[in-house]
Amino acid sequence: MRTVGLLGGMSAESTTLYYQAMNRLVRERLGGLHSIQLLMWSVDFAPIARMQADGDWQAAGEVLAQAAARLERAGAEAIMIGANTMHLVADQVQAAVSVPLIHIADSTADAVKAAGCSRPLLLATRFTMEKPFYRERLKAQGVEASIPNDAERERLHAIIYDELCQGVISPASKVEALAMIAHASGADCVIFGCTEVGLLLSPQDLDLPVIDTALVHAQAGVDFALS
Repeated sequence: MRTVGLLGGMSAESTTLYYQAMNRLVRERLGGLHSIQLLMWSVDFAPIARMQADGDWQAAGEVLAQAAARLERAGAEAIMIGANTMHLVADQVQAAVSVPLIHIADSTADAVKAAGCSRPLLLATRFTMEKPFYRERLKAQGVEASIPNDAERERLHAIIYDELCQGVISPASKVEALAMIAHASGADCVIFGCTEVGLLLSPQDLDLPVIDTALVHAQAGVDFALS
């Protein structure tokens, strides 16, 4: 088994999901007492969240780049960023290491196409929904994502940072998120494009196919580890 290096803590809530999912997937494939061979660097998210809000992506990227280099020195044979938004600095992180970076948007695009879809609704932070780094990478792979309207994007961003990243699961916020999906038109699937969205919503809540980015990214990490 090859060793995967995970940059986590963004947030700690979803990083827990990564760890559980990757171990479950390895156990399902290998059986018995097998588990993922994993190195993890879990950052303090508060300073990074401030850098995001301030638009200081260079500084945020440097934090992750230094952590990725430490993981490589410790023996990681691939790097994963356990968050969608921080893939805005994926190129900066990749430049800091010689091992591959397993990109969450690539895993997501593959999963959308495997579901027979091409026009997903993207639910994520405002950064991921509005900045080009994510949707353009999807588009380059034949996936044309739409996003909620401006007021809904603002509200969803607040739900993610003020609630989900802090372990708060609100039934009222779930109703709001489902309403955002109901308001959308033309989508053939829904991307849980923040790794915390799966804490609030589940595929069983929706009639459309769901791509949970945390889970498909975890699967890609396991595929690498066992390849």
